[in-house]
Amino acid sequence: MKIVVTPESFRLAQAFTIARGSRTEAQVLTVRILANGAAVWGECVPYARYGESLDSVTAQIEGLPGRVTRADLPDLLPAGAARNAVDCALWDLAAKRADKRVWQLAGLPKPKPVVTAYTLSLDTPENMRAAAAKHAGRPLLKIKLGTEDDMPRLEAVREGAPKARIIVDANEGWTADAYAALAPHLVRLGVEMVEQPLPAGEDDMLAEIERPVPVCADESCHDRASLPALKGKYDMVNIKLDKTGGLTEALALCKAAMAEGYGIMVGCMVGSSLAMAPAVVVAQGAAVTDLDAPLLLAEDRPHPLRYEGSTVYPPDALLWG
Repeated sequence: MKIVVTPESFRLAQAFTIARGSRTEAQVLTVRILANGAAVWGECVPYARYGESLDSVTAQIEGLPGRVTRADLPDLLPAGAARNAVDCALWDLAAKRADKRVWQLAGLPKPKPVVTAYTLSLDTPENMRAAAAKHAGRPLLKIKLGTEDDMPRLEAVREGAPKARIIVDANEGWTADAYAALAPHLVRLGVEMVEQPLPAGEDDMLAEIERPVPVCADESCHDRASLPALKGKYDMVNIKLDKTGGLTEALALCKAAMAEGYGIMVGCMVGSSLAMAPAVVVAQGAAVTDLDAPLLLAEDRPHPLRYEGSTVYPPDALLWG
């Protein structure tokens, strides 16, 4: 078995901005595994918020032993981007060796197309109104917020897309007081869910203040070990494979979170169709799917996921799994 790690970048159709910064390309790591004539792959997006970089994640993967299995990975790598890419490549390998699809190996029903949210980048109210109007026909819009001046942005998006369903991602950008002040307006404007309003580790106040719309844990939820600390503070969890460390833990987290009564959101970092492919498997039955990253790209992988409007279809075997 040979593991090869390659940094790659994909141009975005336009700049993508959240409360923590802006980017014009998706920087990813592609992990290819060559084993007994089979060539398989997975993708991850190292995330600085979690102390990851292209170099650090590459070093983690290159430090793995010559032979590795999915069962070995939790003891060899922490939950995160490195484990995600290797885990997904190993699922791809198992599928090709068995001449079956990944969901068959996982004992899951054949996945169906799912409707994804479409993300509106953080911008001026005027630009966000224009973006909302442009995409007003999509069934679900996700708004990036997390600043001290978010009310005009919320109002502008609702004006631009008066009939669209809306969810909000604050990316840890609010204080408890700011969230409490905004909450009645979220209800008034028909916002259906708020993602990570307070910083992870500083979110205990969510258990003490009113949550008039469901609150979803993103940065506060990585894998099953995160669940005990979420109790009483969150109503939903956002499952991202780059946080869980791959498809294996993502499926386990989904099952465990549902058993504890949490609603499920399946999200992504800004990556290519290769990164989204295993997430589509996890997204079956999720309350919210947010796998629109390929729609934000100016270029993608060969045999990319098929999108029809906001509907994303399961991956072709030529792409993954």
